[in-house]
Amino acid sequence: MPKIIATDSPGVRSGFATDMKAKIIITPKKAVLDPQGKTVQNALAQMGYPGIGAVHVGKYLEIEVTGDPETVRKQIDEACHKFLSNPVIEDYKLEIID
Repeated sequence: MPKIIATDSPGVRSGFATDMKAKIIITPKKAVLDPQGKTVQNALAQMGYPGIGAVHVGKYLEIEVTGDPETVRKQIDEACHKFLSNPVIEDYKLEIID
């Protein structure tokens, strides 16, 4: 698993590593059956919420990181692809916030 470490590379403010937060949303691919989403959709309809379309249940992660923003993005993206999500059945969206 990639290590997320501080660096002294260009782009790092004042010679110090930048504190950031990685926000990751993982959802089932559209073509994959989502039984949890279907259960939520049915429950909402039975509770009187009409017009609810497809529901997709996923995961949300926030990871606090320090380092060069470009390096951190590459490392977190790699972790998402190899460990945090299953790329066969899941999509993920990664956002790095300073």
